[in-house]
Amino acid sequence: MDISPLQRVRYAYQPKLPAILRENIADVAPILGEKTSSATDQEAIKALFPHTYGLPRVSFSKGKNDKIAQKRNVGVILSGGQAPGGHNVISGLFDALKAANPDNTLYGFKGGPSGILEDSYKIIDSDFLQAYRNTGGFDIIGSGRTKLETAEQFEVCAQVCKKHDINALVIIGGDDSNTNAAVLAEYFLAKDHGIQVIGCPKTIDGDLKNEFIEVSFGFDTATKTYSELIGNIERDANSAKKYWHFIKLMGRSASHIALECALETQPNICLVSEEVEARKQSLVSIVDSIAQAVAKRADNGNNFGVVLIPEGLVEFIPEIKSLIEEINHLLAKEEAAFNALSDTAARISFVASHLSKASQDAFTVLPEEIKAQLLMDRDPHGNVQVSRIETDKLLAAMVEIRLKQMRKDGSYKGKFSWMTHFFGYEGRCAFPTNFDADYCYSLGYNAYMLIAGGLSGYLSSVTNLSASADSWQAGGIPITMMMNMEVRHGEKKPVIKKALVELDGAPFKYFAAHRDTWAVETCFTYPGAVQYFGPEEVCDRTTVTLALEQAK
Repeated sequence: MDISPLQRVRYAYQPKLPAILRENIADVAPILGEKTSSATDQEAIKALFPHTYGLPRVSFSKGKNDKIAQKRNVGVILSGGQAPGGHNVISGLFDALKAANPDNTLYGFKGGPSGILEDSYKIIDSDFLQAYRNTGGFDIIGSGRTKLETAEQFEVCAQVCKKHDINALVIIGGDDSNTNAAVLAEYFLAKDHGIQVIGCPKTIDGDLKNEFIEVSFGFDTATKTYSELIGNIERDANSAKKYWHFIKLMGRSASHIALECALETQPNICLVSEEVEARKQSLVSIVDSIAQAVAKRADNGNNFGVVLIPEGLVEFIPEIKSLIEEINHLLAKEEAAFNALSDTAARISFVASHLSKASQDAFTVLPEEIKAQLLMDRDPHGNVQVSRIETDKLLAAMVEIRLKQMRKDGSYKGKFSWMTHFFGYEGRCAFPTNFDADYCYSLGYNAYMLIAGGLSGYLSSVTNLSASADSWQAGGIPITMMMNMEVRHGEKKPVIKKALVELDGAPFKYFAAHRDTWAVETCFTYPGAVQYFGPEEVCDRTTVTLALEQAK
């Protein structure tokens, strides 16, 4: 296989580890800390997880671990959407496993959780792994979105593990995948199967976080990748001086990606879904605020700009959120009648006629193509597929209409030409930054240390991440600690609570303090391409979000 010069050089990169994990592996021991409780719904979560609820936090320190050399086979699963650094989690896991005992074996289950259900695997050895170290993607074994959630599936997993004498599973995934990991760990303990389960926190969305999971892996690389592209567009806008660019950014529920990219690039406008919801902003008011900013810049002769839009924005606009909920309910109830209509216009008319007055009003103001997108095939949960709604085009088109009205009343005299972009898949498999290469390798190495400590139902945790890797702290937290109860398919289920942007947090406060200036003036910053070689302040820096959160 032909490889690029960067691939060749990155294969040789040796990721940095926390100081404690650089000790001889036999001289690192787990230290049990304070007991934990779930984020909310403590009694309900405790009842569902009697074997794994309330477990203590874990850290590592120097000390003898007499069981480290015990022969172990470990299985690893990549679950859900891709995120830069997944290959390095596997690399760290492999290196720790082999350092503990060269006879240990790593089984990579292919295609995500379905791989273990189908007993489809690849033995990962040093030669095979070498081509994937420090690279992006999940192509080493592939990923998938099959959920492990039934007792029958759990028992299949147990039997497959026993067939191969696998002592532990490492599930690399996001909030849903690690919720599944917690349920699987509980099942294995309840049935006394003797199989441990450890999770690793993955998602570019950045919404799998708390005090001990400071950032999910992939967020750093993805936001730097998007910020490079945004900076390039800003420079083009500032050069041509004739286009407004509306850029939608991946991130289903939370606005962490949009906010981080705004902190990196200082666009004229960045919408934050959580603020829209808190302020109960209507779609019309959002459009008007953008139009007012466009008009102010036009008064200064600047008929150009950049607007950042989080992917999940429409679900946070009160009347659109209510509209989507009504449509989801309606299409589930009237599925046969709706599917019998093949014409888009007829489908739109059918839905409009069944909506409440408030939702009819919200539906009516939308462009026809957005109405059609709201009626597309639902996701596996029966919900609208938000990523397929072209919110960037919706806002740009509505701003154009609003500016025409303002021109008529004399409050706008500029020119408005717009372009739209969606940055999502461009960042999910990018070459990991030095930070993500180091962080992911540490998460994988640390996951094996949790296994060697006899632990199950834990999430690999590496903290103090705004400092140099030497000062990172390694350990683990019980997955149940991050859980709450949410309604899924009409019934309450335990799930990891998504971490949304905190409006009283340092990153948003910094953004809020500067955005009025950015809106009127041209304050663009240009991050440029991700750098792997050179000064630490350029190559090893973490996100602005994390730096602000951990500023002393």
